[in-house]
Amino acid sequence: MSSTVLHAMTVDVEDWYHICGVNDYTVAPRDTWRVVRNIEKILALFDKNQCKATFFVLGSVAEAIPELVPMIAEKGHEIASHGWSHKLVTTLRPDEFRREVEHTADILEYQMGQRPVGFRAPRWSLCREKTPWAFEILAELGYRYDSSLTPLAAIGNASGPLYPHKIDTSCGPLWEIPPLVTSTQLGNLPTGGGWGFRFFPYLLVERTLHKYSDMGQPGVFFVHPRELDPEGPRIRLGILQSFLAYGLKQSSEERLMQLLRSFKFSTLKDMVSLW
Repeated sequence: MSSTVLHAMTVDVEDWYHICGVNDYTVAPRDTWRVVRNIEKILALFDKNQCKATFFVLGSVAEAIPELVPMIAEKGHEIASHGWSHKLVTTLRPDEFRREVEHTADILEYQMGQRPVGFRAPRWSLCREKTPWAFEILAELGYRYDSSLTPLAAIGNASGPLYPHKIDTSCGPLWEIPPLVTSTQLGNLPTGGGWGFRFFPYLLVERTLHKYSDMGQPGVFFVHPRELDPEGPRIRLGILQSFLAYGLKQSSEERLMQLLRSFKFSTLKDMVSLW
């Protein structure tokens, strides 16, 4: 292993048509769903490399495919919440957000026997300025951590913390765990997942993770099932939106293999329990 510092691998469990801001609530025909086969591919990859990960599951997907969550949990991975509808939290009222989070938690608890303690919003759409109530609701409902704030200019706060930190709420502290980014003079680069993980040189990703390790900080990576399915269906989008949603079409699988062979990864729940 490259370091004794634990890092975290996470998966946003959603299907190919779950693109924020596009066709909200639209469900593709069932014969086009690919999430099960892609999750099976990810599980096999993690098994091969003895990696335990956190899977942020959409409640709507868990309800529609009830065998999916047990399949993931049986492998020893953490099941966390990705909300229900895949709508941006900034478009929800507090009562709508609460219903989504509670409904998803009820489904996940029924399917795996325990309630989730972690949450990630679709497209990093929590904001300390615009949705402070969301952190209060999560803490009130018993969540121990959130992973929805990213230190990126386009979809987050470029001056936000790079590393895990506590957010104080009236119901107690909530750990906030941002994804890995690469700091440069031009700003932070999204090397911890998505299109950036595939676009930027792998050596840059590895050097960034070594830097996190040297500072005793966990690097948090994320992957979507569609990123290991380059031949899967795509929604027709504008050029910029298409790049941000899909990046280049090559699979993340080879890079994930390199990363899993070189570093040790844990679940976010296990990491938080150590803190």
